[in-house]
Amino acid sequence: MRVALGIEYDGTEFSGWQVQPKQRTVQGCLQQALSKVANHSIKVVAAGRTDSGVHALSQVVHFDTSSERPERNWILGLNTNLPSDINVVWAREVDDDFSARFSAVRRSYRYILINRVGRSSVHADRMWWFFKPLDEQRMQDAANLLVGHHDFSAFRAKDCQAKNTMKTMEKIKVTRKGDCIAIDVVAQSFLHHMVRNIVGVLVLIGEGKMPVEWAKQVLDSKDRGQGGITSPPQGLYFMNVEYPAQYSLPTVSAFPVLW
Repeated sequence: MRVALGIEYDGTEFSGWQVQPKQRTVQGCLQQALSKVANHSIKVVAAGRTDSGVHALSQVVHFDTSSERPERNWILGLNTNLPSDINVVWAREVDDDFSARFSAVRRSYRYILINRVGRSSVHADRMWWFFKPLDEQRMQDAANLLVGHHDFSAFRAKDCQAKNTMKTMEKIKVTRKGDCIAIDVVAQSFLHHMVRNIVGVLVLIGEGKMPVEWAKQVLDSKDRGQGGITSPPQGLYFMNVEYPAQYSLPTVSAFPVLW
């Protein structure tokens, strides 16, 4: 049988999603717990990889198993065997044609900044502290220039291995709530560091160092060297993955109080 899981994790103490030798990774911890609960070795496929320090509120994975368990038992058994910074939210048996990665039609990320003079001890690993004033309207105006189907070569990491750099950006929304700024980004798929590099460009524009039109100039250059800084990982959250309705997967509410 094939089973899909919805998981959340605090990425602070992980060396990213993907299994790496002698490193603590989300995939490694999850596979270890799954293999124990299922009583045989299991490998998982994820909707998307996250870097060291990046969090997830609704990562989706699938795995194949010969062990039959009620959905509730998968959840309880896994959470008993997982560290406190990973949690299984839901489990669902799915058809064999389901792929957490390839069946996804839309992925959503949120980047959060705390924009004030004083740093935060509570949110140090949850938000990017930026002490200079940011103009969120300028950031939104610049973000609008990146929406649509474009070559995002200028916004990918230097070691990105993707063969196709054309992506369709469905939405970039900048919202301020008091001292906090959220940047919501939606597309079917993303390049390595793409969201963090977009945020880096928007912040320089919001700070007033660069004009709004600079976002389009960076995009058109197709050159990573023309872009701004790569924003730090702790402000980034993998928010949601959407799949065709035929799979009837659960949805997870995230940040219900703030946004």
